[in-house]
Amino acid sequence: MSTTEVTEQPGATPRTPFDWRSLAPLATLIVLVIFFGLVTSNFFSLVTVEKVLNQGAVLAIVSVGLTFVLLCGEIDLSVGTVALWTACLCGVLFESKFAAGPGGKGAIGAGAVTLLILLPLVTSVAFGFLSGCLTVVSRLPSFIITLAMMNVALGLARYLTLSVTFALPPLLKSVGNDGSALGAGFRFPNSAIVAAVVMLAGHFILKHTRFGRYVYMTGGNREAARLAGVRTERIVIACLAICGLTAGIGGLVNSGRLEKVSLDQNADLLLNAVACVVLGGTSLFGGEGSMLRTLLGVVTFSVLHYGLNRISGINDLMRPFLLGVVLMVALVINGLLARRK
Repeated sequence: MSTTEVTEQPGATPRTPFDWRSLAPLATLIVLVIFFGLVTSNFFSLVTVEKVLNQGAVLAIVSVGLTFVLLCGEIDLSVGTVALWTACLCGVLFESKFAAGPGGKGAIGAGAVTLLILLPLVTSVAFGFLSGCLTVVSRLPSFIITLAMMNVALGLARYLTLSVTFALPPLLKSVGNDGSALGAGFRFPNSAIVAAVVMLAGHFILKHTRFGRYVYMTGGNREAARLAGVRTERIVIACLAICGLTAGIGGLVNSGRLEKVSLDQNADLLLNAVACVVLGGTSLFGGEGSMLRTLLGVVTFSVLHYGLNRISGINDLMRPFLLGVVLMVALVINGLLARRK
């Protein structure tokens, strides 16, 4: 025969390439934990776990929706301002004369509080749904559409609040700041519970539903998915709607943590959430990633942020610079290692 045949010995296990994209974020996290454990005092403690959970909860919630969007090969730049709009609408409704009144000092029933939370979330889904529809109909890149939507949401938030600070329902304050005591002075934050529920739901959808498989197919090869009968336009719209929902939830939880609504909230939410998803190994080009990778990225980013704040002797003005440098190095190393996959 003119061609060379490759045979395998009976019982031999086929070789598969190592998943460097999964190893790189884990290696980054381990290096960061060891480094901060050496340069800071009492880093290996339950206090650190509680702080990391607190800081990472909102990022985890928002990153779930971004994971869906990135997996289908799109991007949503409006998550930060949609989160802001959702919180602002909730605050304005809470202080209206039909609810708790000015200052949020009046009595309000549980049903009314539920409505005050659900209505803003419906509008956040509407923002994502509209972004998806416009992306599909116009055939423009989603970053162009969501860039415009980012300014629309910000403008509406400014017009609605007139730059005034608003109060929030006590329920959101409890979600943002309280937790379940588990002994030894450790509390599992309520915000982390919400984040865990959202992430588990996202994981189940991606791994155990037909819609999840279609998301991967759409991001991996959209034309092939379309020829296979997948309605890719609906997948894109649904993913952007999901991203709007998680942005709204994240905005409400974050405002509850701050115990107020103001226009200076969520300034870095978009960039930090995208960094978490990419740091976890989800591809910006679609079709590759998972909710577990996103979780790993969120934990890594939160450890980095908390660890830098724990290091004494660093000027507060330099901390964002150092955060950006370390994050950039980690992302570049992850990208280089991923090429070996």
